Amino acid sequence: MTAQEFGALLFFASAMSFSPGPNTTLSTALAANFGLRRALPFCLAVPVGWSLLMLLCGAGLGVLVLAVPALRWAVKAVGVAYLLWLAWKLANTGVLGQADAKRLNVSFPQGMALQFVNIKAWMLALTIAAGWVAPAGGDVSATMARLGQVLAVMVVFAFVSNFSYALVGSLLRGWLAQGRRLLWFNRGMALVLVLTAAWMVRV
Repeated sequence: MTAQEFGALLFFASAMSFSPGPNTTLSTALAANFGLRRALPFCLAVPVGWSLLMLLCGAGLGVLVLAVPALRWAVKAVGVAYLLWLAWKLANTGVLGQADAKRLNVSFPQGMALQFVNIKAWMLALTIAAGWVAPAGGDVSATMARLGQVLAVMVVFAFVSNFSYALVGSLLRGWLAQGRRLLWFNRGMALVLVLTAAWMVRV
């Protein structure tokens, strides 16, 4: 990978990773409700799940999803349903995690699985596969080298972006504990998830 290609990858990774989406929204909400430590497994699940998705796209799954409209709509439908379910749970959470720990619970496996029904994650993986991995042509060793570089960069960006959002959520935790602030914060986060789901339907 040339220096110019690598620079473009860093720019693209920054724009995509730090822009709001279902992952960053959930990282913020989990940390605000349960603290930074409880949000860490999700922050780690995102890069792990996305890396698996990227590997599968590199192996040809992405082409299959694009080629079969029914499969693409199935991914969208599951993703939208999951985001709306999370939004509903979040919108009804008005107390901190110690008092209501089961209200919003996204496990490590769920965080990984979310990547496979997250249209933004699919778009990111497919764009990177086409723009930074495929240019290696048919050379297997060059393709693997490029894929390794891409995964290393994206794992770092995926973790740092979600951790940054979680850190903001945890810093707001004390302020949100007063009155009904947490409830309205959670409803705001729920609205972001609903808007994301609406965007996914239109993509």
